[in-house]
Amino acid sequence: MKTNLKEKFDKIKDHWHPYIIGDLNDNYVKLAKLQGDFVWHQHDLEDELFVVISGTLMMDFNDGTTVETRAGEVILVPKGVQHKPWTREGEEACVMLVEPKSTKHTGEVKSAQTVENLTWI
Repeated sequence: MKTNLKEKFDKIKDHWHPYIIGDLNDNYVKLAKLQGDFVWHQHDLEDELFVVISGTLMMDFNDGTTVETRAGEVILVPKGVQHKPWTREGEEACVMLVEPKSTKHTGEVKSAQTVENLTWI
């Protein structure tokens, strides 16, 4: 199945809300626009793969490190690792995520940013 990423990203109006664009074996392929800060969280049983399409994704880890991931780069967050994604002041990042279907948006953390029911675009 062919998908035009620009057309899909154009449909996304909110930040930190992932939308499903594909079903890959036991994984979802998702798109999201990110801006500002997200919440500290972890996924105890699932790894996360972030593919940065545009902008820069910053990722803080609980060991005190911060990783900068730019357009055309990927970052893998291993299961069980606490992390907090964010973007620089005023910047927006567009990312593709590949995650197991069982992955909860913010793990066991509940916040105003948590999306409980994912939708397709």
